[in-house]
Amino acid sequence: MDDQEKHAGLLSGGQVTRREVLKKGLIGAAGLTVLPAVIAACSNASTSASPSASTAASASTAASASASAASVAPSTAAVTGKLTIGSNLSDAVPKKALADVIALFNTANPGVTVTVNTVDHSTFQNQISNYLAATPEDVITWFAGFRMRAFVVQGFFTPIDDVWAGPMGKLYNDAYKTACTADDGKLYMVPFDTYVWCVYYRPSLWTAKGYTIPKTLADFKTLAAKMKTDGLVPIGLGDKDGWPAMGHFDIINLRENGYQYHVDLMAGKQKWTDPKTAQVFTVWKDLLPFYQTGAAGRIWQDASAGLVAKTTGMMLQPQVAETFTAADKTTPGTLADLDFFPWPSHGKGFDDEAALDAPIDGYMLTAKSTNAAADAVAAKAFLAFLGTGAAQLIYAKANISGIATASDADQSAYTPLQKKQVEIITGAKKLTQFMDRDTKPEFAGPNGMQGFLIDFLANPNQDMTAFLNKVQKFWDSLG
Repeated sequence: MDDQEKHAGLLSGGQVTRREVLKKGLIGAAGLTVLPAVIAACSNASTSASPSASTAASASTAASASASAASVAPSTAAVTGKLTIGSNLSDAVPKKALADVIALFNTANPGVTVTVNTVDHSTFQNQISNYLAATPEDVITWFAGFRMRAFVVQGFFTPIDDVWAGPMGKLYNDAYKTACTADDGKLYMVPFDTYVWCVYYRPSLWTAKGYTIPKTLADFKTLAAKMKTDGLVPIGLGDKDGWPAMGHFDIINLRENGYQYHVDLMAGKQKWTDPKTAQVFTVWKDLLPFYQTGAAGRIWQDASAGLVAKTTGMMLQPQVAETFTAADKTTPGTLADLDFFPWPSHGKGFDDEAALDAPIDGYMLTAKSTNAAADAVAAKAFLAFLGTGAAQLIYAKANISGIATASDADQSAYTPLQKKQVEIITGAKKLTQFMDRDTKPEFAGPNGMQGFLIDFLANPNQDMTAFLNKVQKFWDSLG
C-alpha cells in the first residue's frame, strides 16, 4: 500500500445542532461470523502511488458525481476499479493496523487499486473543511457526533443507506444507527471502533509503591500528592496538539455537573459563564500542581513515554496503549504491565451515571471526490467490509487501544485491556463523544477551546471571570 503524506489543503469549519450519541447496546457480543458475501464483495485492495488531485471540481460536476455515487448499490461479488482513502491515522500503530485491514480487503478484491493519503491527525482534524470542499479522496476516516453532521449539512458527504441495508446493517443496533444518522434522516457513516477515556497506569510501579486505585476525588488527590513526594510526575499530559486536555475538561464536568449539563454546554444551551462551568475550572486548578508542567510544548506520545519509563504515575489518555504496544516489541512484557481505571467519583450526585467519553470512529463516503462516480462500487464495497467484525478485529488486534463496534466481533480474541473497555462501556449509563465531536467544530478548534484550554493550563491563576467571558463571547460570535 502506497501512502502519500499530506499536510495542507485543509481548514476547520462546519456547524450544526448536536446529536446525543446513545450508549445502549454499544457493545455486541456474538461469536465471529464472517459474512461470505460481504467479505467477497469487500475485502481487497491493491495499491498505487497516485496522490489526490489538487484542483477543485466545479459545483455542478461534484453534485453530479455525488448523485451518481449515491445511486450505486454495494456489490455482492468481488469488485474491480480504483479506490482512494483519506486517513488521519498518522501514528505508527493505527497506520499499520489500517494497512492490515486493507490487505484483507485486497485478498478478496485483487482487482481494486487502493491509494491511501495519510494526513497528520491534528492537521486533518483542524483543516478538514477546505479539503472536503476541494477534491478529497473517495472514503475518509472521520467521527460520529457534531463533526459528522456538520459536514453533511454542507453537502460534503454522500449518504450510504444502501450499505446499511445490506448484511452489514444487521450487525448494529439502533444506538449505533442513530450515531451514524444525520439531521436529514439518512445514514452517512460506518462505525469502526470505539474506546474509553480512562486513567492509565503501570501496575508493577503501583505495587512497588503501595498505591491503590482511588475511588473518590479526595483519594485521587491524596494519591497524586504521594506520587509527587515519591519523585514521580503524578499526572502526565502532552497538549501540543490541543485536543488531549479536552478529555480532562469533559470528565471533570461530567462528574461535577452531570451528563445533561455537559451536553447542553457543548450545544450552547448552557453558558460558559455559569457558576457551574466555573466550578469545573476551580476543581481542575486544584489538580494542576500534580500535572506534568509544560503540556503545551509536548505531544501526548512524549508524555506517555514517561508512563513507559515509570517516571509518570498515571495518564488520562487511551492512546497510551499505542506507545506501550510499540515498547513491547523491544521490551517484552511492557504491554502486559498496563492497566486503567475510570476517573473517580466527585460525590456531586452524578457518580451513578458513570459517564465518560467513548468516541466512535468510522468511515464516510465523500461527495466531491474527482472520481466519485467511477469509484463508487469499490468504495461502497470497502465500507461494507469495514463494518464487519472480520475487518475490525484485524484493526483491534494491531491497535489494542480500541475495540470493535460490529456485533459479530469475537470478543474472546480481545486482550485484557480491550475486555475491560467492554466492561466499562457496558457499565456506563451515559456516554459522550469527546468535546471536539460534541460541539461546533470551529468552537473546538485552535482558535477556540484548544487555545483556551492551553491558556488555562499555562495561566491557571488568571482572572477566571474574564477568561470564561472570553470563551462565551467566542461561542456567541459563531452564531
